[in-house]
Amino acid sequence: MLPLVLALVLASTPAGSSAGAELGLSSSPSPRWNADARNDPLWAWPVRAAAAVERDYLAPPTPYGRGHRGVDLHAPEGTTVLAPAAGTVHFAGWVVDRPVLSIRHEGGLLSSYEPVESELSTGDGVMKGETIGTVVAGHCSDVGCLHFGVRLHGEYISPMLLLGTVPRSVLLPTRRLP
Repeated sequence: MLPLVLALVLASTPAGSSAGAELGLSSSPSPRWNADARNDPLWAWPVRAAAAVERDYLAPPTPYGRGHRGVDLHAPEGTTVLAPAAGTVHFAGWVVDRPVLSIRHEGGLLSSYEPVESELSTGDGVMKGETIGTVVAGHCSDVGCLHFGVRLHGEYISPMLLLGTVPRSVLLPTRRLP
């Protein structure tokens, strides 16, 4: 399943991105591909239930271009934030005017959450589903939300790819092979 998710990641990365080269991916089909497989999520939602998306991920056209490098999930102040996958706290502190928490996961993934107050410290291990903090005011002032971002080897990707909400692409042949 991971090769398929990574293929979807590559399709959603901005032009000129080097994610594919960094991962060593090729265009050959994965031997683990199963056309009948369901779109099972790799990660759990960072809030108790699948939250409404207040603002979608929008890949920038260039690494420094305008975009929205994550999703804003509806989460009023005081909402418990959960680790979507096991990992190690990479950063816990303030960035400009809000508290941010980042977790490093296996496979070159790094997830970030803001505004989130947490008692965790850099280096602390977390398990999937473990409470990592609570949402505080400061991001979506009109409704209250959690900004959830993910990077793969330093490049932003849509967190929705890991939550199983992006339908799988199916490539069909355009011609009959001899």
